Amino acid sequence: MYIDRVITRKILESMIPGKVVVLLGARRVGKTVLLRHISEKINESFLMLNGEDFTTHDLLAKRSTQSYKNLLGDKRVLFIDEAQKIPEIGAKLKLMVDEIQNLKIMITGSSAFDIQGQIGEPLTGRQKVFTLYPICEKEFTSFESITERDDNLRLRLVYGNYPEVIQLSNLTVKTEYLKEIINSYLLKDILAFENIKNSSKIINLLRLIAYQVGSEVSLNEIGKQLQISRNTVEKYLDILSKVFILFKLTGFSRNLRKEIVKNSKWYFYDNGIRNAVVANFNQFNVRDDCGALWENYILSERIKFQNNNSIISNNYFWRTYDQQEIDLIEEREGSLFAYELKWKLTRNNPPKAWINAYPKSNFKNITKQNYFEWVV
Repeated sequence: MYIDRVITRKILESMIPGKVVVLLGARRVGKTVLLRHISEKINESFLMLNGEDFTTHDLLAKRSTQSYKNLLGDKRVLFIDEAQKIPEIGAKLKLMVDEIQNLKIMITGSSAFDIQGQIGEPLTGRQKVFTLYPICEKEFTSFESITERDDNLRLRLVYGNYPEVIQLSNLTVKTEYLKEIINSYLLKDILAFENIKNSSKIINLLRLIAYQVGSEVSLNEIGKQLQISRNTVEKYLDILSKVFILFKLTGFSRNLRKEIVKNSKWYFYDNGIRNAVVANFNQFNVRDDCGALWENYILSERIKFQNNNSIISNNYFWRTYDQQEIDLIEEREGSLFAYELKWKLTRNNPPKAWINAYPKSNFKNITKQNYFEWVV
C-alpha cells in the first residue's frame, strides 16, 4: 500500500530549474518510495540514479558540463537516491544547475551529516531541504477510520510509525523488523561516521536515553556510567540526532532564578525504535512506562506537524528547582505556548510559578482525548 505523504505537494512545488530539492530522513522511512512517486507525478521524462550503485559514480565522475549534458540527453529532471554516497556530489550538482538550462533535480540522503556536509556550501542558495519522518498522524487519516484510531494509537505507542511496521499485522514480525532496523540500518549510518567502531557504547547510550525519556539528562552522569568523556557523549548524541534517531529539548528561561536550564531532555523520533532499544514490546495497557511513551510519541508528532506545516518555533521544556514543570514550551509568533502532555488529565491549570513569570502565555493540556487536533 502506498501511503500518501503530506510533504508531496510542497516537494512538487519546489521542483523548479536552478534548485536542488534535498530529501533527508532516517533509513526505511520511505524516501525511495516517495522519490519514485514524485517521478510519476511530474509528467516529464527523467533520469533516475542510485548513489549506492558504483555505475552511478562512474557516470558522474567526470565533472564537466558536456559530460552531464550527454548523460541527460533530452531529459530535464534528474533524481538521485542516496546521493551522499557519491564523491563531491555537491560540486557536481552545482555545476549541473548552473550550466544546464531548465534542469530540475531531486536527491535523497539517509544521514544529515553526510548529505548536508557535502552539498551545504556548494549549493548555498540553490537547495530546498525537506525532512521525511516516520508516518505522521495526518497521513494515517487517508486510510484509517475514526473507529480504528484508538486501538491503532495504542499499537503505535509501542511499535512506532515506520511505514513497513504499520503494514505488518503480526506483532512478532513487527518486533523482528524493528530489531533489524537498528542493527542493519541505523547503526550502519552511525558507525560510518568518523569510523566509529565502538557500537556497544552507542547502543548503551541509546538505552540510557530510552530509560530517561521525559527526564533531564546529565551528560556527566552518562559519561561516568559508560566510562567515556562528556565530550564523547555530546559527540555521540549529536550523531544520533543527525541520523534522525533522537532530538532534544533544552530548558526554557528568561532569567527567573528558580528556572533550570543546565540539562536537556532527549526523545526518540519513533517509539518503535525506542522500545527496540530497551527490548520491551509489552502491550501499552500493561506497561509501567505509559507516561514516557505518550510524552515521546506526542512530542515527536508535534515536531513532524511543525516541520510539515513550516511552523517556525523554538521548542523547550520548563522546570524549576522546586519541581514545577511543563513538558513543552513553544516560542513562536512573538508568544509563549505551554503544553502539558499527559495520557490522562492530571491538572487543568499551569504551575503557579509559570503563571507569575509569564502571565500572557497560553496553556493547554494535551491528552488522548484532544491530541488529534493538535498534531493534525
